[in-house]
Amino acid sequence: MEIMGYKPLEQDYKFWLVVNPATWMIPILMAVCSIALLVHLYAFSLPGQGFHAKAAPAAVAAPAPAK
Repeated sequence: MEIMGYKPLEQDYKFWLVVNPATWMIPILMAVCSIALLVHLYAFSLPGQGFHAKAAPAAVAAPAPAK
């Protein structure tokens, strides 16, 4: 397979020389986890959200008819 003079099956190894998962995977994973933690901390700090939210009133069902 050749696309405009580029043979991806033969030259794709060059991409992985620059973007080496052994070098970048853990820092990116740590960045994603810290952003997720910050978003959750902010969301739970909002008034009326998270563990401080008031419970919704329970629905009262009509009693079953007697036979």
